[in-house]
Amino acid sequence: MQGKPHIWFLVAVVLAALAAGAGCDKLRARDRLNKGVNAYKSGQFDQAIEDFKQAKDLDPSLTNAQLYLATAYASQYVPGAPSQENINNGNQAITEFKAILDSDPNNLAAIDGIGSILYNMGGSPFDAAKLNESKAYHEKHIQIKPEDPEPYYWVGVIDWSLAFRANKDMRDAYNQKSKKPIKESDPMPPALAMEFASKYGTVVDDGITNLQKAMTLRSEYDDAMAYLNLLYRQKADMETSKEARDTDLQQADDLVERVKAIKQKKANLTPSS
Repeated sequence: MQGKPHIWFLVAVVLAALAAGAGCDKLRARDRLNKGVNAYKSGQFDQAIEDFKQAKDLDPSLTNAQLYLATAYASQYVPGAPSQENINNGNQAITEFKAILDSDPNNLAAIDGIGSILYNMGGSPFDAAKLNESKAYHEKHIQIKPEDPEPYYWVGVIDWSLAFRANKDMRDAYNQKSKKPIKESDPMPPALAMEFASKYGTVVDDGITNLQKAMTLRSEYDDAMAYLNLLYRQKADMETSKEARDTDLQQADDLVERVKAIKQKKANLTPSS
């Protein structure tokens, strides 16, 4: 019985030592994080990645270290570059962002990070599956925080990318078989327009709806207007009547003029040097 107080004292000492060690690790993690941020700002990405890795290992609960690590990998990724190292950087960024979501499923920075890197990886070379996966993450942002305009914009951009690529592929396939090739600016023949509409009509309509929502949430959202213009041009290629096509093209042209006016307004508000 007399030995028990001594045992509990030793246990307390050990626990205190462990707590102190954990506290030291957290301080070291933050120091390493700060060094990584400085290296990142200086363009020393390899060093920054190592610093962020160490910070994460020292304090797995330090979300900022995980975010910076994922962002550092993403910043190293060059869209379209075919090297395995480049592909690995993109995949590693996704892995790190997903690790954050494992413990914090609603972390918008990680959700947006995955959506962004998947969009870059799916754009060049074109990969519809990656673009659709990117779209799903932007839609997840909308579910969590529907008042943000940016994810609606990105859904619209992705919808346009999918429709534009399909439009091009269908025209190329048609021209290979036809004795009268059609130009990019020409209307699609009715049968081809109907096929395009049946396959991508819902995609274009979804993009139009999301870009309109983005413009509702942010007045004078000129980037959203620019892509909405492009989507109306895709919609025009689905029309089988000249009147419907002309209506779509007129809406597209009107948006071009609105974008020009907004950019001119911004230029006039920018102080001259």
